[in-house]
Amino acid sequence: MPDDETQTPTLNRGLAARTPHDDTRAQQLPGAADAPAPWLLRLIAVGLVLAALNLRPAITSLGALLEEVREGLHMSGSLAGVLTSVPPLCFAVFGVMAPRLARRFGAGAVVCAGMAAIAVGLVVRPYIGSTAGFLAASALALMGIAVSNILMPVIVKRWFPDRVGTMTGLYSMALALGTALAAAVTVPVTGALGGNWQAGLGVWAVLAAVAVLPWIVLVRDRTPAPGTPAPSGTSAAEAPGLRITRSRTAWGLACFFGLQATAAYITMGWMPQIFRDAGVSAGTAGLLLAVTMAMGVPLAFVIPRVASRLKQQGPIVVVLGLCGLIGYGGLYLAPAAGAWAWALLLGVANCAFPLALTMIGMRARSGAGVVRLSAFAQSTGYLLSIPGPLLVGVLYQHSGGWGLPIALMAGLMIPQMVAGILAGRDRTIEDEC
Repeated sequence: MPDDETQTPTLNRGLAARTPHDDTRAQQLPGAADAPAPWLLRLIAVGLVLAALNLRPAITSLGALLEEVREGLHMSGSLAGVLTSVPPLCFAVFGVMAPRLARRFGAGAVVCAGMAAIAVGLVVRPYIGSTAGFLAASALALMGIAVSNILMPVIVKRWFPDRVGTMTGLYSMALALGTALAAAVTVPVTGALGGNWQAGLGVWAVLAAVAVLPWIVLVRDRTPAPGTPAPSGTSAAEAPGLRITRSRTAWGLACFFGLQATAAYITMGWMPQIFRDAGVSAGTAGLLLAVTMAMGVPLAFVIPRVASRLKQQGPIVVVLGLCGLIGYGGLYLAPAAGAWAWALLLGVANCAFPLALTMIGMRARSGAGVVRLSAFAQSTGYLLSIPGPLLVGVLYQHSGGWGLPIALMAGLMIPQMVAGILAGRDRTIEDEC
């Protein structure tokens, strides 16, 4: 994807040769004028929201029906742990491809293809009839989620450079809403469909198909967003030449992203089962997961706005981490008696995700720098998060209870806070590289 700075001279030279007819067309075509048409920005905002709604139902709908899927496909606890580790694995493997695909085809086209992949994967995986096929179809859907995950901050930076906090909060709120919705209604919908878990999982393909539509308009867009000149002192070649692995901030952000992802995927994949094993009904366990995810709806809008106004985001990192520690402690001591309180606290802790996305946008000066940082932090972070859900499944199966897995979850909050404080310092990757 071409960066904003390299296109600025070309746009300026073209201004002198424009005719009135060209100016009329410029307000209609993406990327053709200094100020994008209002309808285009509204369409992109709608597309961001619809895309974000589809970035987690593939995972939380499975978590709500994990026991039924295990029985239907004859999975062991360890194999189910592998299944819950597939999302971060796919995000790490496929997410790194997103910048190259965006440069070649355009970010809008890649997100459009991503939504289509989600729809196809979700409609195929419940009916394929084998564990290997289920994993392969899940990987297809997760591939679409992975590239879209990476490109969300990039699209915000390109089209809404003066509203990064607000737009990040908007799509983070939509992401949390989609996550909570899938957790809350998958079990009731499955019951309404005759108790058929295949139909209960497959129905989420409809939402993904709807999300394809707004992005069709941007399929042929290859230009950077208009009206985003190069920041003062940043050359066009600076971001592509960055050795991002030399940046402590980039590594801190990658570790913070990976540890919060570990907590999130353990929660989405295993928390309903923890409550069910404590005597909570399947429907209530799904609602508890929905409450955890729903906490992100208001907080995912508030936290990025607050974070973008602070020079350092470390205090927010610490507050979220302490909520996680208390929540895991309660889950260990009284999982059923205090279930709603623990769900709320863990929901607050899970809002480390929108905070991480906000910091990605703040820790680079240029659009190209954000692309590099987003790909590095998310791909490396998801790679680091792969062992967590798998290890929880192994510990659960071999220890016969949830004591050791919950202790692991709580212990990981400490390095998460340390990495978040490092990533939240007031500096950019360009300064360090």
